[in-house]
Amino acid sequence: MSTAFILLDVDLGKSAKVVEELQDIPETKYVYTVYGVYDVVIKLEAESIQHLKDIITKKIRPLEHVKSTLTMLVVE
Repeated sequence: MSTAFILLDVDLGKSAKVVEELQDIPETKYVYTVYGVYDVVIKLEAESIQHLKDIITKKIRPLEHVKSTLTMLVVE
């Protein structure tokens, strides 16, 4: 099992919409709206690092209102 935390910068006022869309992704375990440089933090769990990469590049980054992402892979 591979785990990653993804920080998202989203368009102003669109965090709630992005959170709803992220909750529809089965590998999403937690979604938090936060204050600071980033607006949303996600915890993903997938069967492999390649699967995580596919989710991030094909399902999360293309979401409307997602401006940028920062991915942190859990190593322990």
